[in-house]
Amino acid sequence: DRSVTLRPEGTAGVMRAVIEHGLDRGALPVKLAYAGPFFRYERPQAGRYRQLQQVGVEAIGVDDPALDAEVVAIADTGFRSLGLSDFRLEITSLGDDTCRPQYRQLLQDFLFALPLDPETRTRAEINPLRVLDDKRPEVREMTADAPLMLDHLSETAKAHFDEVIGHLDALRVPYVVNPRMVRGLDYYTKTTFEFVHDGLGAQSGIGGGGRYDGLMAQLGGQELSGIGFGLGVDRTMLALAAEGKSAGTSARCSVFGVPLGSDAKSRIVAIAGALRAKGISVDMAYGNRGVKGAMKAADRSGARFALVLGDKEIADEVVVVKELSTGEQREVPLAEVVSHLEVNLAG
Repeated sequence: DRSVTLRPEGTAGVMRAVIEHGLDRGALPVKLAYAGPFFRYERPQAGRYRQLQQVGVEAIGVDDPALDAEVVAIADTGFRSLGLSDFRLEITSLGDDTCRPQYRQLLQDFLFALPLDPETRTRAEINPLRVLDDKRPEVREMTADAPLMLDHLSETAKAHFDEVIGHLDALRVPYVVNPRMVRGLDYYTKTTFEFVHDGLGAQSGIGGGGRYDGLMAQLGGQELSGIGFGLGVDRTMLALAAEGKSAGTSARCSVFGVPLGSDAKSRIVAIAGALRAKGISVDMAYGNRGVKGAMKAADRSGARFALVLGDKEIADEVVVVKELSTGEQREVPLAEVVSHLEVNLAG
């Protein structure tokens, strides 16, 4: 029988590509980005779909706390550049092979002494860390005094985490240390982080990632470490909606020209060319429309400003600049309109 699997996440696939194409044999770290659909076999609910969209980055080949901080900072900047503000970065360390085996045994000893239900006990046998992430109040109460990985890091792992935190402070990336945080994938080691948005209810994670020390070797490559993060596009869109925001803009241009007459059209065409040379997108009313129809077209374009030019304005050597969102308008000298718009669109 042939086994076919839909990809559940991006890191392993990126790692296989690095190995297959020998990217790990060149300059390190290898820094890559990916985007695409991923799949989870679970009960669909708000913010949790069987097919999800994700973008992510991976930095492979160097175990350096500064690289960890760089990847975390890129994720933080990405969310903020979309306009999100009501989220927080939670971060911890899951240790490494110098301390995780001992901690795993310590945690299992603690958990096996509790009156856990059969399913939770099975989880404690397979991956005891997952029990600490159980959201049920009765389980959280029982595990309130459980030993935490952060309290049992080796000197090497602790020094690594302290340095990551120091770099984040230097980068002015705000964070909360969450010693009970557990990520959904088992290959994470050392630095592990998640971005949480409380406006999403139970499915509050909008992205996250961490360092993985042994993954490349498991996939047949060298003993190289890496770190990365994935941003959930669907969850991020829901977070933007919760804040009353949207991603990007639906505007097809920034400025819309409304010429009233053939002379005005010639002037608007020249102004449009000068604005485009400055990198400003421009459209205009074609086909000799009347002012009412042209202004409707301006509104539909999503432009921020409309330029209204008729015979009177030409005689006065001015153009009417109207801000479409507010209706405010002013006359600007024709010779100054390009610089005027450039300044106002940049502000």
